[in-house]
Amino acid sequence: MLTTHSKPAAVLSAVVAALMLASASAHAGDIALANPNPPPSTMAPTSVSAAAAASKLPSGVLARVNGVALAQADLDALLTAQHQGDTPQLRQMLKQQLIVRELFRQAAEQAHYDQKPEVQAATKAAMEAVKVNSEVQLFLKDNVHPETISDAQLKTRYDEILAGLGPQEFKPRLISVGDDATATTIMARLKSGTSFEELARQYSVAPSKAAGGEVAWVSFKEPVQEGKTQGLPLAVAEALTKLPVGAVTPTPLVIGNLHVIVKLDAKRATQRPSFEQAKDALRQQLQLLAVEKASAGFVGGLLKSAKIEQ
Repeated sequence: MLTTHSKPAAVLSAVVAALMLASASAHAGDIALANPNPPPSTMAPTSVSAAAAASKLPSGVLARVNGVALAQADLDALLTAQHQGDTPQLRQMLKQQLIVRELFRQAAEQAHYDQKPEVQAATKAAMEAVKVNSEVQLFLKDNVHPETISDAQLKTRYDEILAGLGPQEFKPRLISVGDDATATTIMARLKSGTSFEELARQYSVAPSKAAGGEVAWVSFKEPVQEGKTQGLPLAVAEALTKLPVGAVTPTPLVIGNLHVIVKLDAKRATQRPSFEQAKDALRQQLQLLAVEKASAGFVGGLLKSAKIEQ
């Protein structure tokens, strides 16, 4: 149900983005906003954004659209969601999107679209989703009680990790794809000079895709043994021990249903942080595991007492 009712929002976002692109090329007056010292002929507020910039607005108010105040906090939230960094150009684009969205809202409500059955149904579904999410989160907070992690447990885990480290640690990059044809294409493009990072972002299906295939430093004892590779597949760990720095596996590694191409970015003597340096990170890891364990036990109890028909 949530998926169905999210489609209008996606369509609206696409329309707003398209309008902003068209506006950027069609209204030369908007360019004056990026120029701190425009010539006198461009000083007049010839667009919605220019008029807003020329007015005096209270703190926390981004703009007013037909008297309706838009909050600066809404722009800040949008900016955070973009994950593109904070630039004047991006802020101006997002500001224009908020202004146009408000114009759409006002026009729609003036035409009584807020009373249409489809809108009423979507509103009800959205409110129900917020209610369910809030009550479930509060219920779990009050009823799932993970184990408190002691310093003794942290020290035990610290010693276990140190015992599994080898003399060297490796900084890999990985590209994982689901078929041989794509892997072959990637290998050909690597040979022609395309960067590993670019190809990882374009093709990889692994979580490291957004980071150009980059994986955290990893160390393990050699010769490599199954189950003792700090979470890496055995074939990847073995490849890292054989690759010179900067090199890529000559052929993709077939691991289950995946074809994995490995690059060794760097290699160094293993860095061993002190217990005090590692304690906070270890506590977070163990606390997360404790939450997962407590949640699984709680869910198991609910399943036992529930009547579920599928």
